Amino acid sequence: MAYAHAVGSNRFAFPDLKTLLAKAGPMRSGDLLAGVAADSEAERMAAKMALADLPMRRFLEEPVIPPDDDEVSRLILSQHDADAFAPIAHLTVGEFRNWLLSDATTEQTLRNLTWGLTPEMVAAVSKLMRNQDLVLAARKCRMVSAFRTTIGLPGRMAVRLQPNHPTDDPRGVLASVLDGLMYGCGDAVIGINPVGDNLPGIVSLLRMLDDIRQRFDIPTQSCVLTHVTQTIKAIELGAPVDLVFQSIAGTQKANEGFGISLALLDEAADAVQSLRRGTVGNNAMYFETGQGSALSANAHHGVDQQTCEARAYAVARRYAPLLSNTVVGFIGPEYLYDGKQILRAGLEDHFCGKLLGVPMGCDICYTNHAEADQDDMDNLLTMLGVAGINFIMGVPGADDVMLNYQSTSFHDALYLRDVLGLKRAPEFEAWLERMQVTDRHGRLLGSAGKDHPLLGIAA
Repeated sequence: MAYAHAVGSNRFAFPDLKTLLAKAGPMRSGDLLAGVAADSEAERMAAKMALADLPMRRFLEEPVIPPDDDEVSRLILSQHDADAFAPIAHLTVGEFRNWLLSDATTEQTLRNLTWGLTPEMVAAVSKLMRNQDLVLAARKCRMVSAFRTTIGLPGRMAVRLQPNHPTDDPRGVLASVLDGLMYGCGDAVIGINPVGDNLPGIVSLLRMLDDIRQRFDIPTQSCVLTHVTQTIKAIELGAPVDLVFQSIAGTQKANEGFGISLALLDEAADAVQSLRRGTVGNNAMYFETGQGSALSANAHHGVDQQTCEARAYAVARRYAPLLSNTVVGFIGPEYLYDGKQILRAGLEDHFCGKLLGVPMGCDICYTNHAEADQDDMDNLLTMLGVAGINFIMGVPGADDVMLNYQSTSFHDALYLRDVLGLKRAPEFEAWLERMQVTDRHGRLLGSAGKDHPLLGIAA
C-alpha cells in the first residue's frame, strides 16, 4: 500500500510502510549509508505527517519484513495480544503519541498495554517525538527484574561493573572489580567481555568471579559475555553460570550473522533456568543490542536502523531478561555519526525497549573516531537518568582498555546518583553499608584503610 503527503506545493509518495518509517526518522548516518533516509527535510516532514495520520492497526496488516522470510517477524505477530491492544486500536500514530504523553496514561496503563504493541508501532511513534517526549514517556514505564538483586525499582539505578582486561589477566580483572565495588558499583552485574573465546578460559573467569561473590557474600550476579554456545557448554561442564549473555538483532538474517536463532536462545534459557541460582528472582538472560547491527551484516531488508533495533526488543522480551541494553555508540560513526545522533538514538532505544516491556539499560558510549566526546555522553547520561534508566556501565576511567571505546565510569554513576537522588539495588545497598563502603544514606565513606575487608579481593 502506498502512502503520500504534501508539504507546501510538493507532494511526496512512499511506496510501502517500511519506506514511510525510514523517511520519517531523524537523519542519521546509518540510514544514509543504507540509502533509506529522506532526501530532504521537506520529504522527512511529509513522511512524519503521513505517519502521524496512519492508523495503528496498519502495522498488523503490513509487516515491514514478510513473516515467511523472517522468524523475528513471525515472533512479533505471535506475541501480539489483541485484548491488550484494544484500548488504543482506534488511534492513529499521532494520536497515540498524544495518548502516551497524557497525564491520564500511567505506569499501570502502559504495563497493561505492553503485549498489545509491536516494535514497529513503537518505532513509529518515537519518530514523531521530541527528545523530551521520549524522556517523559519512558519515565512512566517501570520494568523490574531480579536475580540476586532487584533492578528497576523506582528511585534506583544499577551499574554493570565492567572489569575488562586486554589479556584477561586475573590480577587486572580483580583490581578493576575491587575499584568498582569501592565506588559502590556492581549491583546490575559484574560482567567481563573476554578477550578470547576458548572454553577453559571462560570457565576460569566464571569460577574466579563466583569465588569472589561467595567469599564476600556479594548480592550480585556475574557474567562472562561470551557467545551463547560457549555458555551452554560451560553449564554442561558444571561452571557457576548466573546469566546467559548474547548480542541480538531485529532480523533473522542478522541473528544468523551472530550465530544464533530463536531455537538456540530457547535452549540457552532452559539451561540457565535449570540451575536456579537466583535468590530474589530468576531472570537469567542478558542481551545487548545496538542500532546499525542489522545494516552492518547487510541484513536489514531495507528497514531503517531504529526500526530494526526496536524489533530486537521483541526477541529480548521473549526471555524475560534480567538485563538488556543498547550499546548505543559502539558500532561507530558509519551508523551514528556524532554526539547528537548518539544522544537521540539512546533516548529512542530506551523508550522503545521500556514500552515493549524490556528492562532497559544503556552503554552510553562512543568510539574514538566518532564526532563525539565525553560532554555528549554526560548529556545522554543525565537525560537517561531522568528517563528512569535501569542500569548503566561502570568502566574504570570510562576508558575500556580491551574493547577500545569510551563509556561511563564509576564516577559518572556517583554523579548521577547525587544529582537525581538515585539509590542502588536494595540488596546491594545494604551489603555496601555492612562492608563499610557506604553510610546508611548510600554515600561513600571515603578512603579505605589497609584493614578494609574488601582489600582481600586483590590478594
